[in-house]
Amino acid sequence: MLTGLHLAVIGGDARQLEIIRRLTELDAKLSLIGFEQLDHAFSGAVKEKIDETDFSTIDAIILPVAGTSLEGQVETIFSNEKVYLTEDILLDTPSHCTIYSGITNAYLDGVTKKADRRLVQLFQRDDVAIYNSIPTVEGTIMMAIQHTDFTIHGSNIIVLGLGRVGMTVARIFDALGAHVKVGARKTEHIARITEMSLTPFHLKNLDEHVKDVDICINTIPHLIVTASVISKMPSHTLIIDIASKPGGTDFRYAEKRGIKALLAPSLPGIVAPKTAGQILANVLSQVLNEDLQSRKG
Repeated sequence: MLTGLHLAVIGGDARQLEIIRRLTELDAKLSLIGFEQLDHAFSGAVKEKIDETDFSTIDAIILPVAGTSLEGQVETIFSNEKVYLTEDILLDTPSHCTIYSGITNAYLDGVTKKADRRLVQLFQRDDVAIYNSIPTVEGTIMMAIQHTDFTIHGSNIIVLGLGRVGMTVARIFDALGAHVKVGARKTEHIARITEMSLTPFHLKNLDEHVKDVDICINTIPHLIVTASVISKMPSHTLIIDIASKPGGTDFRYAEKRGIKALLAPSLPGIVAPKTAGQILANVLSQVLNEDLQSRKG
């Protein structure tokens, strides 16, 4: 139980509703900021505006998966008001206040460091990333079907990166009957790809492997699908970039070349917000309880 904790949930999409539901069930007190257009009411949760919230009583701040923009703005699907997380707000919180976000950026890193508040990135946790890979791959399959005129079965598919998401993507597309190649840099990843009975190659040789690719799925959040790589792809190739923004594809050149390239970060929140929210809610309730017990100890 989270009895006695006062949490501020700031902004977010439908995933946050599952988090709010779980935390109120666990008896936490919630201040909901950026939710004034939400019709549903939760027992133990109060809708507030950010300038009306008493942050001196807040034990933790829960941000959306994306955290903040580089200007500090927090995305608020259920509000028309612009909400910003500032250093002054964090300085008003108790010293033990922890900020939870899916990912971070230079602004969020900077403002939490200046205020000397702990920042926890939930998507750095293996359990969250692995659970999230399930709705991510389902969304990728959906996009592949919607944007091609051929079957996945029998297609030549390249997956870039064998991280926690890339591994699930490669395995499921292989199970659907595609011919899957996986590009990686680490020798242990090359070995794992081989063990999975897929075709491995080193990313430095990507140019050589895209000449007959039907679908290229990128999971690497750095520019990897360059103009040089795209220039060697067949004109019918579909690029699905599921890395975090801005992705790892030269979208400008892809458009110029006439190749369809889709940037699709945060697929879990689009295709399965309920499941994605439950994943985050489960982990958040666990870590919040651990923090509460450690403070009591």
